[in-house]
Amino acid sequence: MKTLYYGGAIRTLESDRRAEALLVEDGAVAAVGDWEQIRPQARGAEMVNLDGRALLPAFLDAHSHFSGAAYAMLQAPLGEATDFAGIGRAFTRFLEENAVPEGQWVVGRGYDQNVLAEGRHPTREVFDRVSTTHPMMAVHQSGHMGVFNTRALELLGVTADTPAPAGGMIGRENGKLTGYMEENAFLQYQQHVPSPSLDDLLDACRRAQQMYASYGITTVQEGMLPEGLFRLYHALLERDVLALDVIAYAGMDALDAALRAFPSAVRRYDRHFKLSGCKLFLDGSPQARTAWLRAPYENAPDGDCGYPAMDDDALRQALETAYQRRMQPLVHCNGDAAAAQLLRVVDGIERAHPDFRDLRPVMIHAQMLAPDQMDDMVRLGIIPSFFIAHIHRWGDVHLRNLGGTRAAHLSAAGSALRCGLPFTFHQDTPVLPPDMLHSLWCAVARRTANGVVLGEAERIPVSDALRAVTANAAHQYFEEHSKGTLQPGKAADLVLLDADPLAVPPDRLRAIRVLETIKDGKTVFRA
Repeated sequence: MKTLYYGGAIRTLESDRRAEALLVEDGAVAAVGDWEQIRPQARGAEMVNLDGRALLPAFLDAHSHFSGAAYAMLQAPLGEATDFAGIGRAFTRFLEENAVPEGQWVVGRGYDQNVLAEGRHPTREVFDRVSTTHPMMAVHQSGHMGVFNTRALELLGVTADTPAPAGGMIGRENGKLTGYMEENAFLQYQQHVPSPSLDDLLDACRRAQQMYASYGITTVQEGMLPEGLFRLYHALLERDVLALDVIAYAGMDALDAALRAFPSAVRRYDRHFKLSGCKLFLDGSPQARTAWLRAPYENAPDGDCGYPAMDDDALRQALETAYQRRMQPLVHCNGDAAAAQLLRVVDGIERAHPDFRDLRPVMIHAQMLAPDQMDDMVRLGIIPSFFIAHIHRWGDVHLRNLGGTRAAHLSAAGSALRCGLPFTFHQDTPVLPPDMLHSLWCAVARRTANGVVLGEAERIPVSDALRAVTANAAHQYFEEHSKGTLQPGKAADLVLLDADPLAVPPDRLRAIRVLETIKDGKTVFRA
């Protein structure tokens, strides 16, 4: 089957030049270039007039949590709440609309203490007022912390005497549990919350794929694959649910089990699923003041700099394991102290194993990666994937937490560009929707929700922002020969937009609409 696209802005991203026509055959790009050169090859092809719209390579999600996006569709939405009462109403509405049976777990997601009238995290009493018989968990928008009600704490076996794991915290006041937990403590107990039924999860995964495709994305990441998700992924494969490519990174403690569980998917696709590497955490979240910094947070008691999630020896051992298994490491680093730890340990490993850089290690989020650390990133071959949408969503919070000088270098894409360091962008979905066009605008405009320009020198051109979510993301995934730009032989993964990002004023970027998303030559979304 052949399809010829013409009559609009065809951006190959191989160069800044617009192509006049693109021919797709059997799911791949067959030809791209001048209309007169390509038309003779298109005999019998379906002719698609773009009518002035723009056709680009589809976007690649450089970091998110596909299963988390699916789970979020089965949870109470808390993101619109502006106070504790609003959180309670959201849970009550979810219980009533879904007729949740007594004793069944209820999970809500998306609250943010930074926008709550109370200016702090809720406590278990907020949720106890909704129900004392339903165990309840509220997940913070960052995913790094949350709150359990009293019934949930009882079922999890957490008491006032329960010690917090290293790199985590269990909230207490006057010797009593508040229900709040963060980082390793929250992540540990979250894993013990029962999952929805398999059929419900599979349906949610279908809807999650449609959501990603609606933003022009055809390659999605499962950024943390624990053993508890193996059953879901086996079902996704057995029932051929995946229409988009999903690239998974096993939790470090589940890496060997994942290699055994998915032998046909190790570093190659099996029914759109690929196991590519492992995931590590070195710190927390800057908006929650748990990211690990080299200098204290603004107005921090006792010089609080956040804290690490693991020590150098543990990190070194984990990266050595990744090297031995030839699996790409994705390392969560938000603070500049966490970034320094990764740089320090990778430097030691590459002295012993110079080819470690061939794994293309990725620094996930890289929020506070500082300009003075960029040259070491280049030297060690570490790719930063910036959570650039932080600029708009939490930029004003970062100004308060970090001060103007440090906040100006948040997600320092301009510094990375100037020193020749390739980078990607992501939204860490379900933390934020996977809106690539909004991320492009964030990188170009760098404006906070209050309209403050956060680091004029870190702004980048639209063309470089586009490469971050196409060609650079394909390189991050070792897929630069099959995705990321439009050239003969590459997959026909395409996105049709109602305007050309390279031809509109920067302020128009986030208003551009995705009209159609095409995976391997087949439409997977149409507006």
